[in-house]
Amino acid sequence: MILAICLSPCIDVNMEVESLSVGRSNKILNKRIYFTGKAINAARGLKRLGVQVQATGFMYEDNGRLFEQELHYEGVPYKFVWCPGRVRENYKFVDHKSMLTEVDDLSPEVSEEKKAELISRVRELSAGCEAVVLSGGLARGMHPSYYADVLSVVPSHVKKIVDTAGDRLLEALKCGVELVKPNLSELESTLKISVRSKEDALEGCRQLLDRGARYVLLSLGKEGAILTDGSRNLYCKSINVAMNSTVGAGDAMVAAAVSALVRGASMEEILRCGVAGGTAAVTAPDDITFRREKYDEILDGLEVLEI
Repeated sequence: MILAICLSPCIDVNMEVESLSVGRSNKILNKRIYFTGKAINAARGLKRLGVQVQATGFMYEDNGRLFEQELHYEGVPYKFVWCPGRVRENYKFVDHKSMLTEVDDLSPEVSEEKKAELISRVRELSAGCEAVVLSGGLARGMHPSYYADVLSVVPSHVKKIVDTAGDRLLEALKCGVELVKPNLSELESTLKISVRSKEDALEGCRQLLDRGARYVLLSLGKEGAILTDGSRNLYCKSINVAMNSTVGAGDAMVAAAVSALVRGASMEEILRCGVAGGTAAVTAPDDITFRREKYDEILDGLEVLEI
């Protein structure tokens, strides 16, 4: 069993418009609504790979029942900590020139009582798990150290996987983490470095390893990913696919990599699975994660190289 912990769920409303004119009426050509959150997305991907997974985290009373419907449809069990307020809603507008305009909502604040309740819930649920996945942002007003607070109650035999950035990632590393998955911009912003080459990228990864990670899975977007443990540096190039949506691609990479990690796969297989998950996710225009048949198809065509 894998426990997926979502600290900041959101509803993404993606809209295509002919053109976005400020101060004028705009007609929507197409709209997609995603009930999302990085750990929730990862939970869906894990379920589609046949892995037992359970979701927890904060959820909000006014519109959170919509997430229950989505998870029930996917067959993912859940035990949320329910809080007053609404799940935040983020709006993304894409015009005919592929210009993206985003309007991001603020999450409600979470009380100290609810923060403590979630820590108790994680302590209880993680005891019987092989791994926990903790990813994404935090609710408004929460300190980055809450990442460490949550991970500190996970038993030592349970693998910790973290997908976040900045001070949240640095706090998580204090607890010892099996795998972290930054992308290039997150690596740069977290460590305050500039990455101009693979050598720069590997040096950044080494810094995360020195701070407490066992593996670093560095996403390179459409170029694939790097996986390193400090001794071995592996690279897997993605294959060319029709890119329909990048929503949830990083979370799909986490899901597929974790599915390999918990079954004791080699570094090569963990990397191949991660790249296959991320690549398959971008081919699905109306889905938040990959379809299993597309994942299997892409996985067969990937090759891992030492760098």
